[in-house]
Amino acid sequence: MGARCSRFSLCWWPSNLKSNVPHSSDLEKSGEDQGLCLPVFREYSLDQLKAATSGFSVDNIVSEHGEKAPNVVYRGRLHDHRWIAVKRFNKSAWPDSRQFLDEARAVGLLRSERLANLIGCCCEGDERLLIAEFMPHETLSKHLFHWETQPLKWAMRLRVALYLAQALDYCSSKGRALYHDLNAYRVLFDQDGNPRLSCFGLMKNSRDGKSYSTNLAFTPPEYLRTGRVTLESVVYSFGTLLLDLLSGKHIPPSHALDLIRGKSFLMLMDSCLEGHFSNDDGSELVRLATRCLQYESRDRPNVRSLVTALASLQKETEVQSHVLMGIIHESASSTQTSKLTPLGEACSRKDLTAIHEILETIGYKDDEGVANDLSFHMWTSQIQETLNSKKRGDTAFRAKDFSAAIACYTQFIDGGNMVSPTVFARRCLCYLMNDKPQEALGDAMKAQAVSPDWPTAFYLQATALFSLGMENDAWETLKDGSSLDSKRKRH
Repeated sequence: MGARCSRFSLCWWPSNLKSNVPHSSDLEKSGEDQGLCLPVFREYSLDQLKAATSGFSVDNIVSEHGEKAPNVVYRGRLHDHRWIAVKRFNKSAWPDSRQFLDEARAVGLLRSERLANLIGCCCEGDERLLIAEFMPHETLSKHLFHWETQPLKWAMRLRVALYLAQALDYCSSKGRALYHDLNAYRVLFDQDGNPRLSCFGLMKNSRDGKSYSTNLAFTPPEYLRTGRVTLESVVYSFGTLLLDLLSGKHIPPSHALDLIRGKSFLMLMDSCLEGHFSNDDGSELVRLATRCLQYESRDRPNVRSLVTALASLQKETEVQSHVLMGIIHESASSTQTSKLTPLGEACSRKDLTAIHEILETIGYKDDEGVANDLSFHMWTSQIQETLNSKKRGDTAFRAKDFSAAIACYTQFIDGGNMVSPTVFARRCLCYLMNDKPQEALGDAMKAQAVSPDWPTAFYLQATALFSLGMENDAWETLKDGSSLDSKRKRH
């Protein structure tokens, strides 16, 4: 598999790379005049959102999309194939439907490439839902604190700080300067790898929860005194985010300021950044964070001055964000998925529910040609019991009892009397459903060993590779599966 990485090279990226850091004065124009291909803000029906999210299926819950409990965010897809994020409030939130609609419409007027923009809402009965652009590459929290393949690069951290400041500056210019509970969960990454600020935090307070988390160590001092969010409170929270970017940890401001006062700011820096930034740049970002975290709100800088200061620090401005992030650009993925079968496309987006439906519909017809004839009935009692294990596994698979299916299919496979690539494929999906991508990859490879020209085996390998963070290998494997599909159609 490793050899595939070198073949899947940067030839996918356009050669005429442009800067990802526009002047602040151009930001408002890019958000409105140039257009973002977004629909006009509208009200959706509950039935439309149920259809988009498969009935608010637990499989579509997005664990980190700018929100934490008690509210749930779902991934969904509208009839026009647009991906959306749907925030469903706790039933006690927003009891006044008029207030909810007014707030949503006000936020829905904002349009900026620095925001995960609000495109709609739903207010039916006790239901209160917000619909925003879907950001496919998770949160700043994920990339800073829980990264798997590579830490966030210094140039990307500086870009996150600038883009976030620009987002706050834009909102302020449009009369929505107050942002509630600004934190690393609220910063999301779009299909191009660009950081965006979640629009959900622009909604004014409701019974949904307080403006800040219950962790007092990160709460602006004046909020503890008055319970009110001010523009200066937002700047304080921006300072805590600068600390996150510097340290790669969610470090309490008081502890960080003690290190800074003791001139030990290098102890604050993320060890993963060693050798990848200059002391001058690090010192300047520390200085900005310190100014934002001043105890007296009047001593903090305004957002516009932060934009100016951060713009001067930008590095590698000609490199696009998806390259710095090490993610596959949508232009590459869309080029390939446009040629994929429904199963291949479902695997490309890790839609396990769709994969299950397709495998269940296909059944065992792809086992034709395998040496063992599964319909042959002259068996010993041992072989009959092995076949019964497969039947029990199929029943559990159909009922989505994936743990039971794994146990039954394992008993069939361990019997050693017959081989079925479909059983390996089904157990592969069961492992994915149980968050065991390494075991799933093993089963997909075994299915390929049994049926070397079976596209399904390659597609499932790709899904497991995506889950393991091996994007390059995954796309190359999808391409292999697509090629085999094309050959089958020609014959």
